[in-house]
Amino acid sequence: MKEIATALVKAQKAFGPALKTSTNPHFKSRYADLSACVEAVMGALNDNGIALIQKSYDCENGVMVETMFVHESGEMLECGILHFPASKADPQGHMSALTYARRGSLMAACGIAPEDDDGNAASKKPEKPVLITPLIASIDAATTEEELKEAYFEAIKVAGHDASAKNAIIVAKDLKKASL
Repeated sequence: MKEIATALVKAQKAFGPALKTSTNPHFKSRYADLSACVEAVMGALNDNGIALIQKSYDCENGVMVETMFVHESGEMLECGILHFPASKADPQGHMSALTYARRGSLMAACGIAPEDDDGNAASKKPEKPVLITPLIASIDAATTEEELKEAYFEAIKVAGHDASAKNAIIVAKDLKKASL
């Protein structure tokens, strides 16, 4: 476990935030979807020689998922099985449960959480507005995917809890990534 443990520590230092970029149409709340969670960790895992595997297991009343990490040395870390019941016994119900289970298992295994937007944020002093122009400029100036990744994570860090700034940063990152 020496190689994978060392690599996981290095990877965790580089994990990005799981951004709440999706909206639940029923509750009008924002959440970090599965792709946001994967995006927050995948680059750092791969850069440190770690593959992410999520195994699913047969289950009559829902889904069971286990997140595993496999290091290039051959060492493997299994993170335990997570069970989610399916709300309906149809393909949509099972796929929804699978998505929830994969996201929950990944977040637990990686020690990440969605960006904080709970009631405590409302009681804090208002933050100064974020100057978005230099952040977008640094993203636009990136010439490689690695530079883009660094500029993106720095911009997200500077944006703090400013949701509109984060959304603009995500759009700029996606546009730049498509052009690289």
